[in-house]
Amino acid sequence: MDREKLSKVHSWIQEELARSVDFWLKYGMDPEYGGVYTCLTREGKIFSTDKSVWMQGRCGWIYAYLCHVYGTRQEWLAASKSCLDFMEKYCINREAGNRMYFTVTGDGKPLRQRRYCFSEGFYVLANAEYYGVTGDRDCLLRAREAYELIWQLNHGLIVDPTGLGAKTIPETRTGRALADPMIYLNITAVMRRCDPEQKDLYDERAKACVHDIFEYHHKPELGCTLETVGPNGEFMSEISAGRFVNPGHDIECSWFIMEEAAYEKNTELEKKAMEIFDMAIANGWDKEYEGILYFIDCMGYPPEAYEHDMKLWWPHNEALIASLMMYKVGGGEKYLEWFFKVAQYCKTYFADPEYGEWYGYLRRDGKPTMPPCKGCTFKGPFHVPRALIMTDRMLNEILKK
Repeated sequence: MDREKLSKVHSWIQEELARSVDFWLKYGMDPEYGGVYTCLTREGKIFSTDKSVWMQGRCGWIYAYLCHVYGTRQEWLAASKSCLDFMEKYCINREAGNRMYFTVTGDGKPLRQRRYCFSEGFYVLANAEYYGVTGDRDCLLRAREAYELIWQLNHGLIVDPTGLGAKTIPETRTGRALADPMIYLNITAVMRRCDPEQKDLYDERAKACVHDIFEYHHKPELGCTLETVGPNGEFMSEISAGRFVNPGHDIECSWFIMEEAAYEKNTELEKKAMEIFDMAIANGWDKEYEGILYFIDCMGYPPEAYEHDMKLWWPHNEALIASLMMYKVGGGEKYLEWFFKVAQYCKTYFADPEYGEWYGYLRRDGKPTMPPCKGCTFKGPFHVPRALIMTDRMLNEILKK
């Protein structure tokens, strides 16, 4: 281990974390209606006042998590509470079984509803973390209720009250999405930490998520983990969606599983998580320009998504977390080398010390899309600060040894 090199990266991570956290507090928080704006230019100017419901939950979680890790600061707690209150007032479709909207206007009028449960998932994270910091029981009850709603929807135990139905016509094609068990696994880990009263339930659900990931989606024979499979894990090789691999998702999934393995003290599960990472980084790393490609086709065909060869911020955030976590538990020097490699790419291309926060979208060659943005409907105060918080904590432990 090169302690000097690691210490320098650690200092950079701490600086970037401070810049990211301050950027969103300064430019994103809405003092009039509450919540956070995330469609921000490089300099922090708002270019759309529509609000992403995902980002209300993610922002609510990140500022509560900062309090959990570093101690409560009033401006962090206020930012979290602002997002929680905005969601409660404007982002829940009470007439559709408390399903949540996907986007709303700046003043909270509903714009778009989606079939996916990710708005509810980030709502769970924010409420659970806020409860963990403040002891606000109402937040815990909200988190529990939404957590159960997601489980029932994902497993077909209830009919979706929005009436949107499945993405494809079920009589023609149906299947499984990796995002469902992997995101629920992460939500479960946060719930278990913040709500130990229901530990047994969370243990059971976490095991079910891990089972589904390996039973249906992880395909060692193909050298990848598939986003979409048939109902019984069938490889749908004849269609683009069936060959679709998102390396960033797989890398994120790997560290979610690593956390579960650490909780269970399960070294075999650790090895399986490392296998997911190893395949994903090998498939996704751009050998010509470096960085992680957004999408690939596992059989080498042209990916359907036009943005497939772009470099997005969040897969690199996930790679920082996963590689350092795997090195920390004894996975070997190769994971530390990946950590250094990804950190250098992020420092060179994503970070913007002049204005703070990271660019969201790069072309394949590493240049920001023009004009560059720091946030949008899908990017806000979440992946960047989460990665920096977690790597800061791990580096503190590693460098103390």
